[in-house]
Amino acid sequence: MLDSTDTRLLAALQRDASLTAQELSEALNLSASQIGRRKQRLEAEGYIEAYVARLDAAKLGLGVQGFVQVHLATHGPEHAAGFARLINAQPQVTSAWTLTGDADYLLRVYCTDLAALNTLIHDILLPHPAVARVHSQIVMDHLKRDGPLPT
Repeated sequence: MLDSTDTRLLAALQRDASLTAQELSEALNLSASQIGRRKQRLEAEGYIEAYVARLDAAKLGLGVQGFVQVHLATHGPEHAAGFARLINAQPQVTSAWTLTGDADYLLRVYCTDLAALNTLIHDILLPHPAVARVHSQIVMDHLKRDGPLPT
């Protein structure tokens, strides 16, 4: 179970995971050693999965962000596993979800330009035997970044 201090700690780490134990201790009114023990417990129990850096896609030359809906022609476990292997091997695909509704998958992709997006769709995704069609949407503006989970 999480207590209020745990939830405050998790919220602080979601805002800035680079905070030191000393900075967290000052913000939460706990000793640095108590903060360290709580962080270790939260990591061990799986509440904290990883610490990552958020990079600027444009500065990395990734000028096109898009969402690609993938519709499968066949839905057997072998086809799904093969498609999962395909998208896991593509660095342009940064997130993937299975969905209810019309599309079977939703992919978030980052590409250098429209030609690279075209290559991803026409030379990599569509040739897969399970894929019937794809529908892509290009992000015009990113209004809200992936935010912290509510704690």
